[in-house]
Amino acid sequence: MPAPDAERLMRSRYSAYVLGEMRYVHDTWHASTRPPQEELVHETEMRWLGLEVRNFSAAGDEATVEFVARSKIAGRAQRLHEVSRFVREDGRWFYIDGVFPAEQKKVTHA
Repeated sequence: MPAPDAERLMRSRYSAYVLGEMRYVHDTWHASTRPPQEELVHETEMRWLGLEVRNFSAAGDEATVEFVARSKIAGRAQRLHEVSRFVREDGRWFYIDGVFPAEQKKVTHA
């Protein structure tokens, strides 16, 4: 069942990363920006600690979700703060890309 909005898609993609379901991550990525399946690798040493959705806005078939995802890799705390863009096509939401708000650097693999 497709996610009813971009925020729920963001949450389901986070869950997919936690569970190592990289096929779902790939399938919910818009074809115009999607990397090859083999580039999406589950980080087995990464332990996801939580997701905080800070902002969600939608206008028609476009939406943004600002979030912070916390994790640990080899005992070191990590924090990913991103503003993600989503688009709805044929009733389904897809992740397009994102930026890191502090740097305004475009993200291609999130």
